Amino acid sequence: MDELIGKGLGIVMILQLLFYISSTLVPMALPLGILLASIMTFGNLGEHFELIAIKSAGISLLRFMQPLLFLIIGMAVFAFYFNNSIIPIANLKALSMLYDLRNSKPTLNIKPGSFNNDIDGFSIRVGEKDKDGFTIKNVMVYDHTKGAGNQNLVAAQSGKMIPSKRYLIFRLQDGWRYEEGSNNIGNGNHTQVRMHFKRWDKVFDLSGFKLTRTDESLFKGAYQMMNISQLNHEIDSSKKYEKKLADNVSSYLSPYLTLATSISNTDSLPSFLEPNNSPTVSYNKSFIEIVPADKKRVVLDLAASHARNAKGLISIAATDQSLQEDNVLKYKIEWHRKFTLSFACVLLFLIGAPLGSIIRKGGLGLPLIIAVSFFLIFHIISLTGEKLAKSNSMPPWMGMWMATAMLLPIAFFLINKAKKDAQILNKDWYITLGKKLNQLLSKKKLHGAS
Repeated sequence: MDELIGKGLGIVMILQLLFYISSTLVPMALPLGILLASIMTFGNLGEHFELIAIKSAGISLLRFMQPLLFLIIGMAVFAFYFNNSIIPIANLKALSMLYDLRNSKPTLNIKPGSFNNDIDGFSIRVGEKDKDGFTIKNVMVYDHTKGAGNQNLVAAQSGKMIPSKRYLIFRLQDGWRYEEGSNNIGNGNHTQVRMHFKRWDKVFDLSGFKLTRTDESLFKGAYQMMNISQLNHEIDSSKKYEKKLADNVSSYLSPYLTLATSISNTDSLPSFLEPNNSPTVSYNKSFIEIVPADKKRVVLDLAASHARNAKGLISIAATDQSLQEDNVLKYKIEWHRKFTLSFACVLLFLIGAPLGSIIRKGGLGLPLIIAVSFFLIFHIISLTGEKLAKSNSMPPWMGMWMATAMLLPIAFFLINKAKKDAQILNKDWYITLGKKLNQLLSKKKLHGAS
């Protein structure tokens, strides 16, 4: 907000930006809404003993949940479509607009008593400004458009600011214009021209303050703006490029390392190192001792130069390899995100429905607290898994599906307890259980004493 405030954005622009950004929150809000709705619905049914009536009619909880489960699966399919087709477009629109708004100039705000440099090439100072916001006094305008410093100055006693969509006109009265020439008149002196005016209009071009939209195609390469097919294409392309990098390393090193070439060692060695032109020679000394004294310096410099060049090429290839691996990691994480957020709708329904039938409370009290608690657990585990995947501490599929894998057994546990009408969230059940445990401990103490 600090980068957007003070730039004169219209209400339409702000609402458009908020619309694009809020649409990206739908995949996160939809699972929470399904969880809360399922807990409230089944909680109301349990609170009014309607679930008991349904079970007494021979309809099991799972059978009763089937139509709603089909509905939730349909919503999960819609969430996948929204996440795969709509979210990339919304991200593209939002991020490109946010980039343009961040880089746009703030609105021109000339404050009295201080210099304003918002208009390129000009430094403006207004001594006083009347309450109408247009009448100004003690005006000074330095023109720096020629890049020669403070050589051009306009000073006026009073004037008016006349704004328009593209231009700002200073209609100045009773002032002077000072201009210094660049030609010397001997002895290092400069010419100076001073002109008095009764009325003079200074026009400033405000086109630099106009919001310019960047071509959205420049942002399409980011992984947030891709759907499943585009992510698959980028993953395949990155893997092919990685293989090409590995194949290119040998060609990079071939001019510097003899072993990396297809030419035999004996053919590439200088003739003065091959006594009697023997194809196989064994030496009892180090290589540098074999080199003649007058050529040692040249050989050492050449070897050091080749080593530096080879190291630089390998470093470039390694950096490129690391960037490709990071890109593939981001693409895979985004690929799995398309499915995990959709499956979260089904998962949280499987948690919320039996949980609501167990707590038997409707409304926005206890169900809201439990729904938010479970969603926070799911969200925290999801963020933890995603960070572990981004740091390459675990495979992307494991990190992105970690929350689902951890909460799915809880869903099956709650469904099993709801089928058996377990009282795991009933306060009276815990009080009764505590009394039974207390009696059991008392009996053990009596047996021990006897």
